[in-house]
Amino acid sequence: MRLLKLLLFSGLLSLASLAQTPQQPNLEKQRSAMSKLQFLVGSWSGTARLWRTAATSIEMVQTEQAKYKLDGLLLTVEGAGKNKADGRPVLQAFGLISYDDTAGVYRMRAFNDGRWLETDVQLDESAKELRWGFDFGRFKTGSTLRMNAEGDWTEVHQLTVGEEPPRKFMELTVKRQQ
Repeated sequence: MRLLKLLLFSGLLSLASLAQTPQQPNLEKQRSAMSKLQFLVGSWSGTARLWRTAATSIEMVQTEQAKYKLDGLLLTVEGAGKNKADGRPVLQAFGLISYDDTAGVYRMRAFNDGRWLETDVQLDESAKELRWGFDFGRFKTGSTLRMNAEGDWTEVHQLTVGEEPPRKFMELTVKRQQ
């Protein structure tokens, strides 16, 4: 009887561990979804404007580098903006985009000035457009990246504080260099 209880307990432990085993990722589904972001891959440069206040802005020389990593499972995007007037760095950002095949969503982890955030990213494949945003208490951002008719990468970023209407805090247009 004791042996039977031990075998039964051992079997239950095995079943419990199987139930806790994470689902195997579907790498082909992930790569297929990530391939839809191919339009971003390359080296880009152009201009950007960052609003410090509604009336004060900085014009920047902007670059964007987008590359696939891990055999197409990740897309890295590194952006840098330098003040057009004096060449000093104003903006340095790094984003890592992946596809969650279980949830069926793109996810991004973004880094800037020693901070990081995570968010979902929505893709409108036909418009070659990405949308994302972040919430920080009373602050809410909304960003749209799209390819315009000329094939330029454009972005518009808006900020909402509390109940105030959204205001633009950054926009950029960059052209493919490679």
